[in-house]
Amino acid sequence: MRITADAVSWSVAGTPVVREVGADIAPGETVGLLGPNGSGKSSLLRCLAGLRAPDAGAVRYDGESVRGWSARRIARHVAFVAQDAGADSDLPVADIVGLGRTPFRDRWRGPDAADRAVVAAALERVGLTALAGRPWKALSGGERQRTHIARALAQQPSGLLLDEPTNHLDVKHQLELMELLSGTGQTVLVALHDLSLAARYCDRLLLLHHGRLIASGPPAAVLTAQRLAEVFEVDAELTTDALGHPQVSYRGPLGAPAATSRPTPTPAL
Repeated sequence: MRITADAVSWSVAGTPVVREVGADIAPGETVGLLGPNGSGKSSLLRCLAGLRAPDAGAVRYDGESVRGWSARRIARHVAFVAQDAGADSDLPVADIVGLGRTPFRDRWRGPDAADRAVVAAALERVGLTALAGRPWKALSGGERQRTHIARALAQQPSGLLLDEPTNHLDVKHQLELMELLSGTGQTVLVALHDLSLAARYCDRLLLLHHGRLIASGPPAAVLTAQRLAEVFEVDAELTTDALGHPQVSYRGPLGAPAATSRPTPTPAL
C-alpha cells in the first residue's frame, strides 16, 4: 500500500506543529522518520494513521483520500503503534494482542479459530508466546512494547506506522524488531531516535525540523555532519559500519568545550 502525505499541516491551539509536509511511502518500503523532540514526528504519524485530521492537505492510501473514512475502515489498512505502552490492565497478553482483530469482527462476535491462529502467529513473531497468559500489568516496559507490536501485526495491515517502537527495548530486541519490520514486506514508516539504527534498516529517511520536511532520501544522503549540526545541534562524524551502512558517532553537543584527557596518576612509591 502506498501512503502519501500531500502538503499536510496540523496545529494545536493555533501553534503550527506539522507544516506542509509532503511525503510518499511506496508499497513495501521501510522509511525512517527522524527529527529532534518537538519536530512533529508523532503528530505527522497520527495524521497519517487517521487519528488526527489535518488542518490542510490530504492523507492518501493508494491515491485515495482517507478524509471521512471511519476508524474501522482505516484500521483495516494501517496499524499504529504509539510510544506509550499504556495503563495497567488485568487482561492477559493474548487478549491485548487479540484487540488487533477487532476491525474484522462483528461487534457481538468473539474471536474464532482463525483469529486465535493470527494472534498466536503474531506472538511468535515478537517472541512472546511464553507470555501469552501473563497479565498485562505484570509485563516490563519492553514486553509491553512488544505486545503492542504483536497487536499491530495481528491487525494484518498493509501499512505499519510506529512511533519510536525501540523505546524500552534492549539492544537485542531493538535489532530483532528492526529486522522484523524491514522484512515484513509491508509499507512501514517508523519514527526513530537512533540514527545509526535507522540508517542500517531503512530504505529511505525523512528528516523533520520545526514541523517541516527538510530532507528525504537514502540514509547516506540525508545523514550529513552539517545537517546533524543544524537539526540536532551535535558535532557528529559519519563513518561506515561493518555492513556498509552509515554510522553516526558523536563528539558532543555543539558549543561544548573540547574534551580533555585526564591526568595520569602518579604511582605510589
